Amino acid sequence: MKPRVMSLVLFTCMVGLLIAPYSVDLKTSLISLLAVAIGSGAAGALNMWYESDVDALMSRTCLRPIPTGKVKRNQALYFGIILSIISVAMLYYSANTISAILLASTIGFYFFIYTIWLKRKTPQNIVIGGAAGALPPVIGWTIATGTITIEPIILFLIIFVWTPSHFWALSLYKSGDYKKAKIPMLPVIAGTKTTKTNILVYSFAMLPVVIAPYYFEFASLLYLVTALVMTLYYNYLCLELFKAKVIKFSNKIARKVFIYSIFYLFFVYLILLIDNARSLF
Repeated sequence: MKPRVMSLVLFTCMVGLLIAPYSVDLKTSLISLLAVAIGSGAAGALNMWYESDVDALMSRTCLRPIPTGKVKRNQALYFGIILSIISVAMLYYSANTISAILLASTIGFYFFIYTIWLKRKTPQNIVIGGAAGALPPVIGWTIATGTITIEPIILFLIIFVWTPSHFWALSLYKSGDYKKAKIPMLPVIAGTKTTKTNILVYSFAMLPVVIAPYYFEFASLLYLVTALVMTLYYNYLCLELFKAKVIKFSNKIARKVFIYSIFYLFFVYLILLIDNARSLF
């Protein structure tokens, strides 16, 4: 069920729910968030079922349950399908129709569009497929409001624009794995230099997106300054990666970019949450 991925999905969804202008009772919130967590786990299980052959070839994924024989492929498939149905039904009854549709769309997009169609066919798999990972805060917002406005679209864009630099940094220092598994990640298809350029470009694209909550007046100066400083440091790391010439040094920086990017996204959303909590007092 990819619990580490699920935790970030659940957190961004919770932020979308809590910063929405309408409050939701505790019972509805907990059931709805549980439904999103189950849906995320379902998508992870279906992904592992479909990719069990390539997972076995890669050092990063070879210890997953199916390659190690702890779970059979059919078990993972049935588990993923059942959890998908349960999660969407739970969200429909605990929240509203639009939230349930968005959750079903997220699971379907991640599995059918990203996993089956894009991942083994194009180096842009992460760019397009990133839409699935960017939808949870929108789901959280709709749980509370039942509508989609500019605020959840900005929350979506923060994750959507962040995703390519995050995953391409990983694919740089794990390019041997992707090459062995014949997955057309950008470093395998276009080379290291092009990948570094794209990482840098997408990191700079974060600047207007990450400060948008302040200019659309659902975040204060506290958020603006904090998010801006964090983003500028992200830009600095990506620039250092771009300038690195020695492969060993380059891989070290790429790993640093990848790890920082995880904390970066978490803290951007955390500061947004804290900032909105301050406005209530």
